[in-house]
Amino acid sequence: MREALASKRNEMEQWLREEIKEDCAVAFSGGVDSALLLKLVCGAAKGSKTNVYAVTMQTTLHPAAEITHAKKVAEEIGARHLVAPVDELAEAGMQQNPVDRCYRCKKLLFTKLIEKAAEYGISMILEGTNAEDLNGYRPGFLAVRELGIHSPLVQFGLTKEEVRAWAEELGLSVSNRPAMPCLATRFPYGTTLSYGEMRKAEQGEEYLRGLGLYNVRLRIYGDLVRIEADPEAFSILEARRLEIVQTLKMIGYRYITLDLEGFRSGSMDIGITNAYNERAVQKEER
Repeated sequence: MREALASKRNEMEQWLREEIKEDCAVAFSGGVDSALLLKLVCGAAKGSKTNVYAVTMQTTLHPAAEITHAKKVAEEIGARHLVAPVDELAEAGMQQNPVDRCYRCKKLLFTKLIEKAAEYGISMILEGTNAEDLNGYRPGFLAVRELGIHSPLVQFGLTKEEVRAWAEELGLSVSNRPAMPCLATRFPYGTTLSYGEMRKAEQGEEYLRGLGLYNVRLRIYGDLVRIEADPEAFSILEARRLEIVQTLKMIGYRYITLDLEGFRSGSMDIGITNAYNERAVQKEER
């Protein structure tokens, strides 16, 4: 097993050394996947005159603090950091939270990223989807493939666990940072999205993380909120129950519930087919 992992790492590093011959851009959220990729790309470009840009999209569907965080991590790695603003709700037809939301969103975001990179004469763009991501519903990955974006972590079969382990070995501060998917994932498909409702979800999750919860999501159904958290954190929720209820009600929710199944990434996608993933993989194999 260790030999197989070492082989994947070596193959990916070799590929990067061969491919990074010109200035390039890495789609950069500041999470562990994109941070590892950025670190490796910078390493491949070291010693040459190649510039590596970390490009973060300033979106309406992610907490505003993520921009500051991404800038800090990019500086830690030693890459130039660029920010490109985009309003997905206004530009991608996503107000009604359609089932193909992620496809529309990724298509818009990476089109904007390509435009931003072109301002610097860059045509090579990489992004950090990992191989394990494709086990779930990921329609956005088809957009990535359609636009010709490189996904080395998928290409070389690196799982999330392997990404975290490698990032830790390289000393990246985000090696254990939980994923921060867009705020639209907190709402059922077909729900009208609004900036105000997304900010409420952001505020509630920030409060719960402040209590010591690692993985936590608020799934929103009108004035009812379903808390998803790691089962080992249920004791915190029980001990602070009255405070949590009061705080979430002050934010604007009427009914506060706990999902006894615990945190599940992509729980709003249950029952949705993986047709987009299959098409994206087929495009990759051609």
